[in-house]
Amino acid sequence: MAVEIKVPALGESVTEATVAKWLVKAGDAVAVDQPLCELETDKVTVEVNASVAGTIAELAVEEGASVQVGGVLCHIEAGAAGAAAPKPAAAPAAPKAAPAPPPAAAAPAGANLAASGPAARKLAEEKGVSAASIQPTGKDGRATKEDVLAAISSIPAAAAPAARPAAPTGPRLKADREERVKMTRLRRTIANRLKEAQNTAAMLTTFNEVDMTNVMALRDRLKDDFEKKHGARLGFMSFFVKACIAGLKELPAVNAEIEGDELVYKNYYDIGVAVGTPQGLVVPVLRDADALDFAGVEKGIGDLGRKARDGKLSIADLTGGTFTISNGGVYGSLMSTPILNPPQSGILGMHKIQQRPMVVGGEIKARPMMYLALSYDHRIIDGREAVLFLVKVKDCIEDPERLLLGV
Repeated sequence: MAVEIKVPALGESVTEATVAKWLVKAGDAVAVDQPLCELETDKVTVEVNASVAGTIAELAVEEGASVQVGGVLCHIEAGAAGAAAPKPAAAPAAPKAAPAPPPAAAAPAGANLAASGPAARKLAEEKGVSAASIQPTGKDGRATKEDVLAAISSIPAAAAPAARPAAPTGPRLKADREERVKMTRLRRTIANRLKEAQNTAAMLTTFNEVDMTNVMALRDRLKDDFEKKHGARLGFMSFFVKACIAGLKELPAVNAEIEGDELVYKNYYDIGVAVGTPQGLVVPVLRDADALDFAGVEKGIGDLGRKARDGKLSIADLTGGTFTISNGGVYGSLMSTPILNPPQSGILGMHKIQQRPMVVGGEIKARPMMYLALSYDHRIIDGREAVLFLVKVKDCIEDPERLLLGV
């Protein structure tokens, strides 16, 4: 009996994924729970496992193809093994029914955009692509985003300048010394979300600087005892997470978002911590960070960082978040303008600690200073609130006892 292996539910608002890699091929014998393929969503990469033991009869989609939640990935001949493996060789004959697509490709009716995914419909509307010009590859004439992109790329050269003014009109002069790599779904999503933030939010950035002397002295004095007791290193992130929460409680607009024509003020503090990975920047979320002590924050951030680097983050780890902290200082950045993580209204950028001459008590002294940047959505947050938030963070870091006493 052939068993269909389908695309599982991938989390709230995730309806589509890309088959990043097949781990099996037709004819392979598989065991229950054996990984079959990797699906890449706009948030994470997930594995799909075999629900039964048997032999792979057919791979329904190729690597790089887009699939909808509930779509068929492959068929497993349950209980089949060894001698049954050759059967899949004949199975490709069944896919000869796949040549049926030619009629669909030749059909003048084009794609069924009304039934297509939101990403495909939106792109078609933005680019002015008609349904008739799209060759659909989805079920029941539905178009995928890739189908719309293919239709755009087939626009006659004469019309191209109006639709894509920056597109090259001829061969690239040094094409033999270039390498082309298709963008991953995660990278495309990062690009789209950053552009969305610039296009949608009224984004401004305000700056301040913080003297790290006291928090560094406190950390140096207690870090060994802290690690012995809690099994976690005492870093600076826990101080900044706590300082930001103190600021968010005093200035709730920085912890709010716009939904329709309403402002949503959140009385919980799920802090996103930006983490760089080989695949791109991800922002896992530390849930209810206000209820955690310093050890809980450090352990939570450490766990999320390891999962991000190992590619083990789940959809739940990346969903939500009320405010984000990004530490470009670990890469040596002295100052930057962080971009909002929609629909959040604020993001704090930390930077490199550097000795600078400062006037302290009428004398010039070398102090370890860090620039802070708060990018914020001016539709929600006024300049006064943004400045006061940064000042609150600065005060808490320069006088860390405030964090312990809640003042």
